[in-house]
Amino acid sequence: MHAGTVTLEHEVRDLRDLQTDNLAADIAEVDLGTTDAAVLHQLYQLAEQHLSKPSVRIHLFLKRLMDITVGSFLILLLLPVLVVAALATWLSSPGPVLFSHSRWARWEKHFKCLKFRSMHVDHDQHLNKEKVAELALKGILFKHERDPRITAVGGILRKTSIDELPQLFNVLKGDMGLVGPRPLVTYMLEPFPALRRIRGLVRPGITGLWQVNDRPNNLSALQMQKYDIEYVMNVSIWLDLKILLQTPAAVFRGDGAH
Repeated sequence: MHAGTVTLEHEVRDLRDLQTDNLAADIAEVDLGTTDAAVLHQLYQLAEQHLSKPSVRIHLFLKRLMDITVGSFLILLLLPVLVVAALATWLSSPGPVLFSHSRWARWEKHFKCLKFRSMHVDHDQHLNKEKVAELALKGILFKHERDPRITAVGGILRKTSIDELPQLFNVLKGDMGLVGPRPLVTYMLEPFPALRRIRGLVRPGITGLWQVNDRPNNLSALQMQKYDIEYVMNVSIWLDLKILLQTPAAVFRGDGAH
């Protein structure tokens, strides 16, 4: 038996024996970036048990209450920004003001994620469709800094993350939370069903651990995996507040926003 196999079997066996009373400490030595399906399955089971605990369910209730109250407040506070962004999008290029795209939601369902449109409506003519299709099969997002598909106004909206403000309405509807794993386009998680199940235990969020820690690395679900699993395993109202307070600095830096 190979040494790598022994290590993996030991890791899986240890996961089966873990107690969920102190889950953060229990999984401290586990590689959350693993791609091994057996380990991810055990992590899923641990996370599912953890999220079903009464104390954690209280945090989930408070988290949802905060989503509704803070989300409503932010819509009212940022209403002038939303109106200006909508007018600028409408006047700058032909097409709808809002763009909706199918993304992964809680319980591995799909929802329509809202954004201000930042691309020309005829953007497909600028695509290398063969390259996009090749990357999609691997779950990799096609993206580059000088994208001819992006409008002048769209570039500003993306750089400032204003294009994502319509997702506040997704939050009120219940498709998203203020904080959670990034809502990924469907093909980015198709090759990774085990990871998809873990992420699907909570609502996706406008911001999250990955956004405030490693935003430039945004082309694959695997680049976000360790942050997403860490969030699911430690979800609480306090962690959400910490991430929300860190988000303005991450937006101001603008890393990965293009």
